Amino acid sequence: MANHILKCRKCGAYSLSKECGNCGSACVLCQPSKYSPEDKYGKYRRQYIKEHSGMKKGGY
Repeated sequence: MANHILKCRKCGAYSLSKECGNCGSACVLCQPSKYSPEDKYGKYRRQYIKEHSGMKKGGY
């Protein structure tokens, strides 16, 4: 069984267990999703990032 590094949602600490040792909150997988040239949701992800990153309409 492979161990993956997990990150606590609440305090941001890294762990190998599903529960944080500092605060007891749940830990989630912290690695990004795999790249795929047939990314079905890439358009929506880029749109979300653009809308929430503070970029102006012209991209400048």
